[in-house]
Amino acid sequence: MNRSHLVPRIALLADHTQAMPALQRLFEAEWPDYYGEQGPGDAAADLAAYALRDGLPLGVVALLDDDEVVGIAALKAASIDAYPQFTPWAAAGLVAPQWRGRGIGAHLIAALEGHAMRLGHRAIYAGTATAGSLMRRLGWEYLDTTPQHGVSVAVFRKRL
Repeated sequence: MNRSHLVPRIALLADHTQAMPALQRLFEAEWPDYYGEQGPGDAAADLAAYALRDGLPLGVVALLDDDEVVGIAALKAASIDAYPQFTPWAAAGLVAPQWRGRGIGAHLIAALEGHAMRLGHRAIYAGTATAGSLMRRLGWEYLDTTPQHGVSVAVFRKRL
């Protein structure tokens, strides 16, 4: 079967907690300086925190027809240190390497936008070192570039 044109099902992480070990491994592989053995992050704890249904942080996952989890994103109250006044943030966006370039990230971001609106927010923010072109394609407004944990990240806003 050619999966290159499949649209993933987006669901709350809270409804798919069995995927947390695989997502933990994905976080650790993608961001070893932060989530690796010597890093300050705790992928398991962050994922557990994202398992809410009606508050922040809130995680969404992208699933294929066989319930294989191929991506995740979270809506968090805070993310980029230079902008503590902005909330909420689209964060922790990650698509498994073999599934990138197929629109899954866009589906995850759209889901976060919907949850932000449902929770009463009028804008959503994101900081990214790698997905700036995606954010622009999705209609997000570039605001600034700022350092975050030793990396330059572009900060975006989407009015809802």
